[in-house]
Amino acid sequence: MSARDGLKPAASSQPSGGRALKVAVLAGGRSSEHDVSLSSGAAVRDGLRSGGHEVVWVEVGRDGAWRRDGEGEPLSATPGGGLLGVDVAFPVLHGRFGEDGTVQGMLEMLDVAYVGSGVAASALCMDKVLFKELMAAAGTIPQVDYSDVREARFDADPAGVLAQIAQLGLPVFVKPTHLGSSVGIVKVTAAEQLEQALRGAFAHDARVIVEAAAAGIEVECGVLGSARGERSESSAAALASVPGEIVFQGDFYDFEAKYEPGGMELLVPARISASATARVRELALEAFARAGCDGLARVDFFVDGERVLVNELNTMPGFTPTSVYAKLLAASGVEYPELVDRLCRLALERHAELGARAF
Repeated sequence: MSARDGLKPAASSQPSGGRALKVAVLAGGRSSEHDVSLSSGAAVRDGLRSGGHEVVWVEVGRDGAWRRDGEGEPLSATPGGGLLGVDVAFPVLHGRFGEDGTVQGMLEMLDVAYVGSGVAASALCMDKVLFKELMAAAGTIPQVDYSDVREARFDADPAGVLAQIAQLGLPVFVKPTHLGSSVGIVKVTAAEQLEQALRGAFAHDARVIVEAAAAGIEVECGVLGSARGERSESSAAALASVPGEIVFQGDFYDFEAKYEPGGMELLVPARISASATARVRELALEAFARAGCDGLARVDFFVDGERVLVNELNTMPGFTPTSVYAKLLAASGVEYPELVDRLCRLALERHAELGARAF
């Protein structure tokens, strides 16, 4: 199998990517996923240290201030001046003000290499509606049916909006457009519940997406690499992991199922056919490339027999060694210390490539 197939020989626990790096791990943040981010960041820190790298811990408070080691005065930054003398930043930040292009833009202004997708791809994938519109424009990526609802339009014409949503049938899932980790999601099983669900979602976001229920099981696939590998002999193509199946106890895969102990179980490989597995990996790579992603992503699917639907793409998934993304890559031969090392190397490669271009 090639790297594109997502399989490779098992790696040793010690990365062999070259010289040791000085890495700033950014964790915390202003979003509702602050605590999840701290757990992810601590795991990344430990993984980098086990690979021989020097780590500078930068904690982003709920107030938005950046503090080295989470203490003392907030850090000051100068455009073009770098960040604490590090080689690369690893922003393990989930949700708004971290995964949505804002921190990526700041790191661009500081002229610091950073792990993960750039400004445009991060913002795009954080917006569930824009992501779906881009995938629909491709014409080759099947998706769950959905309706885009703006608060101002709902206030002006609630009956018209409800009639539009009714075409999706029941049940439907009401989601704030810009939140991650299943925050604010409500399953609606009766028409009379819909208005209340929309109002609740509008408390989080002025734009809401309503998705039709999809048959089948939830399957997730990790992507590691860069779309640059498709056009550069010096870069390997992105690889798609072995797909995993999400098994949960509740009515749907909500926040509690994701983060409460025993809330979900990951089965690797997923219990789907060989042809559906190949299709999941193919679509994961296509969605990754079309969205302009870099470094990593987790792409989520519904699989019903041979029918595979793309649900969404997460540019900075949970990152502990027991998180879905890390487990999927480990099952594909990339152990945790090598994973975080390779992501830093990819970030440096992209930064060097961009620096060589004329603006």
